[in-house]
Amino acid sequence: MSFPARTRASILHLDLDAFFAAVEQRDKPSLRGKAVVVGGVGRRGVVSTASYEARVFGVRSAMPATEARRLAPHAAFLGGRFEAYRQSSRIVMALLHEFSDRVEALSLDEAFVDLAGTDAPVADPGELHHYAERLRAELSRRTLGLTASVGIGSSKLMAKIGSELAKPNGVRIIEPGTEAEVLAPLSIRAIPGVGPVTHEKLARLGLRTVADVQQASLSELVREVGQSWGPELHALAWGRDRREVSSHREAKSISQENTFEEDVTDRGWLESRLDADAAQVCARLQRHGLFARTIQIKVRLGDFTTWTRSRTLAGATDDPERVGRVGRELLGQVEVSRGIRLLGLGVSGFAEAAQEELFIEDEPERAGEQDVSVQGPSLRRRGTGYWPGADVEHEAFGRGWVWGAGLGRVTVRFETRDAPGGPVRSFSEDDPDLRLVGPLPMEWEPAEPAL
Repeated sequence: MSFPARTRASILHLDLDAFFAAVEQRDKPSLRGKAVVVGGVGRRGVVSTASYEARVFGVRSAMPATEARRLAPHAAFLGGRFEAYRQSSRIVMALLHEFSDRVEALSLDEAFVDLAGTDAPVADPGELHHYAERLRAELSRRTLGLTASVGIGSSKLMAKIGSELAKPNGVRIIEPGTEAEVLAPLSIRAIPGVGPVTHEKLARLGLRTVADVQQASLSELVREVGQSWGPELHALAWGRDRREVSSHREAKSISQENTFEEDVTDRGWLESRLDADAAQVCARLQRHGLFARTIQIKVRLGDFTTWTRSRTLAGATDDPERVGRVGRELLGQVEVSRGIRLLGLGVSGFAEAAQEELFIEDEPERAGEQDVSVQGPSLRRRGTGYWPGADVEHEAFGRGWVWGAGLGRVTVRFETRDAPGGPVRSFSEDDPDLRLVGPLPMEWEPAEPAL
């Protein structure tokens, strides 16, 4: 469906600044103002988020752990706390819903907001800027200090470009009529949908900035990137984007991936990992009231060769045993003796009702199956329940976070966001007085997710 172009800057894009790292700095006072890297804990890890202090050294998202440690050897490398990030995200999304009933969440830290039909002063750029500042101030207050960059424009494209230009911790309003001028000096990678392959194709034509694409002929673009993408690329380069803010974004897949610190050849352990992933994936299916028809695994070998295997069922299921079983069967098609560095399991082909499968064969028993307990996200080290950055509590010392773990020992800094500068102590990994805990509650946390 095509929508009329907007004549006012009435779409807002909000992006939380260095979100995961900012949550860690907020909750760990000793890390404030210091280089913090979330992810990249193991040798095979990948950086998820880097604080702005770490970015000064060149650390970036999706960078291999080894390179990040070479660039910033003194940074704090943390394994991540998804529950804490989700807690703050719920607060932010609930706040956005107070400003508009049309909010499109793109991820935990990013959302579009439709200001049309609200009390936002979209006819006055100065007042609109003040409106955005009030939103950011309230966000910071409710999240205890997190910051966000906000862009406002006549389309999703321009609002997102605005938030990028406003980073970090700012507001940028792109007034209607200036879209092409604002876009012109930017890299073509700023256009949504221009990935590495399209970028390379356009670069071969000498098209490196948006201005280059603006001046290219439509026929040239169609010849290079195709009949469907060429006209859209040309329109986006001129700032013409008629996508509307959608309050309900339909998920196309749900997945869980694990990157291992060392290549794994133990098939029994890998199958147990798939069973644990199936439980997490199916829990998410059940929360959304969905059932899946297609099950897929992703396997990356030690030489970075990547394989995917999938199976579409005769019905739809949210049963973790069924999903885990299919995952194990798909893994049976892979020669694991070459060493597995990444294993993922995902589901897709959603339905809103269970559809019974007929003639499911019984799975033969697996001899020598081990009872393996796999805890937490892929950023954690296999073989221990503790990982750098995890929230813990000790019977005698109270709450703190894991400074480091390994060789049967856990080192903890005992501090919270409200009680900085506590002592550092080391314990045996099996100390009965030490345990993992969830994040501290926050005043503004909604009882249920806003979206």
